[in-house]
Amino acid sequence: MTFVRIVVGAAAAATLALTTLTLAPAAQAVQTGQPGHPGGAYDWTAVDVDTTQGFRALDAVDADTAWLGGDGGGVFRTTDGGQSWDEVSPPGSEGLLFRDVEARSADEAVVLSIGEGEASRIYKTVDGGATWTETFRSTEAAAFYNCVDFWPGGERGIAMSDPVDGEWRIITTDDGGDSWEIADTRGLEAPGEFGYSASGTCLVTAGGRDAWIGGGGAASKIYATHDGGRSWSSADSTIATGEAAGVFGLGFRNPRQGIAVGGDFGFEDDGVDRAAYSTDGGRTWTNSTSDLGGFREAVSWIGGRTAIAVGPNGSDISHDNGRTWEPFGAAQTRFHVVDCVHGTCWAAGAGGRVGVLAR
Repeated sequence: MTFVRIVVGAAAAATLALTTLTLAPAAQAVQTGQPGHPGGAYDWTAVDVDTTQGFRALDAVDADTAWLGGDGGGVFRTTDGGQSWDEVSPPGSEGLLFRDVEARSADEAVVLSIGEGEASRIYKTVDGGATWTETFRSTEAAAFYNCVDFWPGGERGIAMSDPVDGEWRIITTDDGGDSWEIADTRGLEAPGEFGYSASGTCLVTAGGRDAWIGGGGAASKIYATHDGGRSWSSADSTIATGEAAGVFGLGFRNPRQGIAVGGDFGFEDDGVDRAAYSTDGGRTWTNSTSDLGGFREAVSWIGGRTAIAVGPNGSDISHDNGRTWEPFGAAQTRFHVVDCVHGTCWAAGAGGRVGVLAR
């Protein structure tokens, strides 16, 4: 289990890419997507962040504003569509692995660092990163936090750790991430399972009370709550599991319609049975009828029935709620995480590269 995390972290430090809808003067279009799709062709556009840190933490506020968290303790923010980036890292964060960031605006954001015990921390800023407050630090040696998310409004939030004593460890907040408390985890028994800190999307929320957790290891299940975390149920994701395999990324466009992606980290070109979709809020999952182009770490909805999935060997697009997929873009557009908002998709990967998706 620990070995898998170390491998994922090493990959994050190796290759970065991000994409923005607005073509900055220094940006370079990578490759046009396949023509003839509903809504037109899709292109990834490279954007320079001027860093070699790998990125697996990303949250897009809109076409102009996005936040990134790096594997060297760096936090970066743009408010001009990626033309320029400010490093706004918390003091003393060097060496931390930031794997999730959730932003409400250009001023307010929460970032999560991963690791065993006290390495798992949450920081919050309300002034664009000028100052930060550490609002959570794990005191459990067995805990390893992977992902954090908030429900609409930004006050109620939830974060998840690998199982502690055989159950997923959950913490919640009701004050926008200023304070956190351990939640009741009945219904979250998961012996031998663990989460992947690959893209900040192993835990996602939708609506006002719904959330989902995906993982791997001994099983490849997806856990769902429809009452704000008071009770949970689990379902088979249909995605193969293993020591480095399972569900890596989830995306729900509403409380019923969701997509799961994943695979085996050790076989990045294997896209067979690596995606599934749900139409009933995650109570049941159906394997996609066409395969992905490879192992995928994150998925995000552009709008309507269209979604994007990304991984270390390329990107795929679905126009039918995740039932079928086809690859697009150039091979060098390798990303670990993607986030779409109001028709603009940002993506990030390793090595300090960044970009935007235009259609």
